[in-house]
Amino acid sequence: MDNGTDPTPTRQTRGKRGSFGRRIMIGVASLLVILAVAIGVIGYNYFQSALKPLDTSNDNVVQVHVPMGATSNKIGQILQDKKVVKSGMVFNYYVKSHKFTNFRAGYYQLKPSMTLNTIAKQLQLGGSAEPIQSTAGKVLVREGETVDQLAAEIPIQTDFTKKEFMSLMKNQSFFNQLAAKYPQLLSSAKQAKNVRYRLEGYLAPATYQAGKKMTLKQLVTEMVAKTNQNLAGSYKTIKKQKLTVQETLTLASLVEREGVSQSDRNKIAGVFLNRIDANMALQSDIAVQYALKTTKKTLTYKDLKVKSPYNLYVHTGYGPGPFDSPSTSSIKAVLHPAERNKDYYYFIANTKTGKVYFSKTYAQHQALTSSLASDNK
Repeated sequence: MDNGTDPTPTRQTRGKRGSFGRRIMIGVASLLVILAVAIGVIGYNYFQSALKPLDTSNDNVVQVHVPMGATSNKIGQILQDKKVVKSGMVFNYYVKSHKFTNFRAGYYQLKPSMTLNTIAKQLQLGGSAEPIQSTAGKVLVREGETVDQLAAEIPIQTDFTKKEFMSLMKNQSFFNQLAAKYPQLLSSAKQAKNVRYRLEGYLAPATYQAGKKMTLKQLVTEMVAKTNQNLAGSYKTIKKQKLTVQETLTLASLVEREGVSQSDRNKIAGVFLNRIDANMALQSDIAVQYALKTTKKTLTYKDLKVKSPYNLYVHTGYGPGPFDSPSTSSIKAVLHPAERNKDYYYFIANTKTGKVYFSKTYAQHQALTSSLASDNK
């Protein structure tokens, strides 16, 4: 039926719609072209900037390790991660386009101010077999500091990384070399079982000069040599007291963290030795914290049951070895303990005042613990 309307659009209407559609398509295409040009310009500028030194004003040395068999692509990524070059991808392109080959593994001292050409030539010449210090500096080993704590400070004080230091602490071949050089010092450490780090306790607290061109092995060797020097006059006393160096340093490392004054340290050492002779567990919170790799002040009952050879709440005796680097005063305390004849087997410190109280029986110790509860929260 014809109702007077025509559903078919006129030719003029179709023309208007087609023209509008074409304008949209042209607009989208134009935007895409502009976007492509912008991306191209940005990419070109980035590429050109990446061909230049990362920072011409930055002459700080960055130690870079190139592993054996690393490709130019892998090396580029390492250099980018170490913030020596802007782009590892551009570095890879550069060395390939300039036909740089035969890059050698090793440790390199590089700078963000170096050109890609200079870096590539350095990589062809080869690096050192071991990490080395690029500029003179100082390394501080604090009294009561653990290997893990020192590892966190090494990158701040030297060119060496935490990973390199920890790798050396676990290097059995390096330890064997030190043990051959310092047999009196390290023979008992060499025989110890279940130790976390064989050199824990043997890195003497002191300030060390990290000279230019010094290797990490040389630096650590100086720390061990210092411990040997500190104990040189005590080896006879250690033997006379029927202790090993490992046992001496283990007790000293506990005394270091348990007492402050020399008098208290001597008495605390006496308590530990009395408990050893009585086949009692040392029950040191310091040992449990080391087992848990934590420094929290309050330990739970569950913490005291942690399965670890370093947990001296569970195990009797000295445990595997030292818990930190003890001072000479703590070592002297172990070799010259005080008041052992008073039969003290317990001690507790008032954390508010620092005063240490000693007890003969567990009942006395519990009474003191209760009386100090408010101060030791």
